[in-house]
Amino acid sequence: MNTLYYGDNLNILRDYIQKESVDLVYLDPPFNSNRSYNVLFRDETGVEAQAQITAFEDTWHWNVDTEKVYQELVTTGEARTSSVISALRETIGTNQVTAYLVMMAIRLAELHRILKPTGTLYLHCDPTASHYLRIVLEAIFGPTNFRNEIIWKRTSAHSDSKTCGNAHDCLLLYTRSNNFTWNKQYQPYNQEYVDSHYTQTDKRGRRYQTGDLSAMGLSGGGYTYEWKGVTKLWRMPESKMRELDAQGRIHYSKSGGARYVRYLDEMHGTPLQDVWDDIPPINSQAAERLGYQTQKPVALLERIVQASSNPGELVLDPFCGCGTTIAAAQKLGRQWIGIDITHLAIALQKYRLKDSFGLVEKKDYAVKGEPEDLPSAQQLAQDERFQFQYWALSLVKARPLGEDNDNRESKKGKDKGIDGVITFIDEKDGKAKRALVQVKSGKVKSGDIRDLRGTIEREGAAMGVFITLENPTRDMVTEAAEAGFYHSPGWNKNYPKLQIMTICDLLNGAEVKMPQTSITFKQAEKEEKKGEQRKLFKGKHTQ
Repeated sequence: MNTLYYGDNLNILRDYIQKESVDLVYLDPPFNSNRSYNVLFRDETGVEAQAQITAFEDTWHWNVDTEKVYQELVTTGEARTSSVISALRETIGTNQVTAYLVMMAIRLAELHRILKPTGTLYLHCDPTASHYLRIVLEAIFGPTNFRNEIIWKRTSAHSDSKTCGNAHDCLLLYTRSNNFTWNKQYQPYNQEYVDSHYTQTDKRGRRYQTGDLSAMGLSGGGYTYEWKGVTKLWRMPESKMRELDAQGRIHYSKSGGARYVRYLDEMHGTPLQDVWDDIPPINSQAAERLGYQTQKPVALLERIVQASSNPGELVLDPFCGCGTTIAAAQKLGRQWIGIDITHLAIALQKYRLKDSFGLVEKKDYAVKGEPEDLPSAQQLAQDERFQFQYWALSLVKARPLGEDNDNRESKKGKDKGIDGVITFIDEKDGKAKRALVQVKSGKVKSGDIRDLRGTIEREGAAMGVFITLENPTRDMVTEAAEAGFYHSPGWNKNYPKLQIMTICDLLNGAEVKMPQTSITFKQAEKEEKKGEQRKLFKGKHTQ
């Protein structure tokens, strides 16, 4: 069954994914996301290295966990991997870069283990990381299994003050063996080529070029016979020439020469090269944009999935983020596994699978690693408050607010204590309405309900939902009841205007009581932006 896993991909790969079971792996691990820093390689003690090198900042530091992984790689890992990792540490020291490479090496070794002999791996990175990662990949996969370093032009231009603009990413393509899946792909012809080669147009307006039907100078010989008064060595037998002539696929010159008609609209394009400049990045207005910082265009993943797997085969993404790999695999009829260490990513993928394909969690795919009972929910809240918040919002299918905000501590003030929004339509005019959602993982009191009630009124929202890990007090229940009801014109029905939902209730299948006309996650994001624009416009014209 298609599955989303929440957790550290190293543990999940080892515990759940069988040896030689996956056909295609794509990974886009955390690296210098769309930025390039001129940073110092430093020991974790703060001691500067001798040289300053252009590199990247990453989320992994050299600590006790990194040291343990390093020891495992060096003492029990495959010999080539052990040697390479040891040499890298000796060469560039115990800094963030080496920590990143150590943590990637142990994962790449596991990905090599789970790939089928015919399997393929694509590692997406930028030029500040590609040369290090390629050394690690060469050790694990072997230099003979390197296939391509693909250059993807991720932006049209990039302004860098002291260097050439950094406008591309790298995709390192490795296979398990020489017997791997490859389905030939094509890139569109560029306009310059079309204009210079497809210079003729038939009566129906179809552009075409002509090709020589003579076999003179062609290795392999040909067929000698008279055709339309001309005797020469032809590329094909006379029966095939008659067939093409009947189809109108032969162009005759004034001198009697015969040439094959090749229509532009029948051509696949240029066979896929290792420079991909025909897939643009996701712009701010793109329909597929989810607001996820490192989101890649689905066309990029569709090309990878089509080229290196077949329908029904298994695709795995161990850093799946907002789920573009999963969406491409689902669309193209592949099986899939996605892994991510944030509940925000898993929540976004749930919304995306629902919006794009109508897929429902537990029915159409499995989710592993999320809390399934109250104690595990309490543990998540204790360990990762914001991860708990994102997970809780997904239980009511609410869109998280502030998912692009790196400074999450300031989010509460910015969003007036609101953590998520459920957007719905219940009138013929199509006007979007909102239910504001607040999540509490600690102690709760009646004042929290009064605050939420005030926010609902101030923001002009239709309803409010208060999600709590703790059981509500009697005063809280009373306060929520006093908020009254929201009357749905479309359904001609009343719904509690402010509802308190406990995590225990939600885990047992409870649902928010509201008009069941909720719109898609993507539509909700657009409606929210429209609402912010309307408030801004109104504010400017009332000053």
